[in-house]
Amino acid sequence: MGVTPLVIKQKEFSTRFRGFDVQEVDTFLEEVAREFESQETAIEQLRQENHRLNLENQGYRKREESMRNAMIQSQRVLDQMKENAEKSAQVIIANAEVEAEKILNRTHKRLSQLHSDITELKRQRIQLEMQIGSVLESHSKLLEMTKEENKAADESDAAVRFIRRA
Repeated sequence: MGVTPLVIKQKEFSTRFRGFDVQEVDTFLEEVAREFESQETAIEQLRQENHRLNLENQGYRKREESMRNAMIQSQRVLDQMKENAEKSAQVIIANAEVEAEKILNRTHKRLSQLHSDITELKRQRIQLEMQIGSVLESHSKLLEMTKEENKAADESDAAVRFIRRA
């Protein structure tokens, strides 16, 4: 059985000859009971305060854990975003490289075509020059032959005129 203020107040001692002053013992017991009650009240208040603080502490720990989890999750999201951005950048770079390669290939093909066209135009120019030279030469020969024929015709006309005059 525990000692409570009520037990202290209700405690009765047997009296003996030459025993303690009953009134003094009762007064002392009343004081002890009051002090014990005061201490018990203080202990109960401390228990309640302790309980409140424990609950508050649990709340803080839960909030701390929630914040820690949120920070970890935020870091994961940031890491994922960074990883996605890097992958996206790599895809963009790869696409740009492919497109640049296509443009370069088209340019090389166009350059090759232009070289072929230039070579063909040079060949056609040489052929045309040769044809024109040939035409000029044949016309020149024709002109020379015509001159000779005209001269011969003129001489024969002159001879015919001379003969007619005579």
